[in-house]
Amino acid sequence: MEKNPTWMAVVAGAMQRDDGRFLLQRRPLEKHHGGLWEFPGGKIEVGESPRNALVRELNEELTVTIDPQDLVAQAFAEEMPAGGRPGIVILLYTVIAWQGFPVAEPGAEIGWFGLAEADRLALPPLDKALVRSLCE
Repeated sequence: MEKNPTWMAVVAGAMQRDDGRFLLQRRPLEKHHGGLWEFPGGKIEVGESPRNALVRELNEELTVTIDPQDLVAQAFAEEMPAGGRPGIVILLYTVIAWQGFPVAEPGAEIGWFGLAEADRLALPPLDKALVRSLCE
C-alpha cells in the first residue's frame, strides 16, 4: 500500500423538496460512471472550502444560487485508493434552501426521487452509500 496515498475531495448536495424528494442527476454517457444517477456536486479546488465548492458546483451544474449557511453537513462516503487511482471522499450536505429552479447542464438529466426510489436507481457505489445514510 502506498505510504501517503492521494485522495480526491468531492462535495455533493442533497437538495430536498417539501414533498421529501431529492434531486439527482444522471451523468452524461461519455463521462466516468456515465448514465448513472448521483447527487450533484464536484471536486473541491485548491484553497476552496467544502461549502464554497458546493455552492460553486451547484451553480455551475444546476444554475441555482445557494448561501453557504444553507448547507448542513450530513454524511460522507469514501473509496480507498486502488490500482493507481486516488482515493475519493465525498462530503454530503443537505441543501436547506436555494434560489432558482434547477436546470440540467447539456448532456445531463435531473430528476426528483424519494429515498426508496433513489436506492433502486443505478448509482455509483459512493452515492449508493450516501442514499442509504439518508435512509437511516
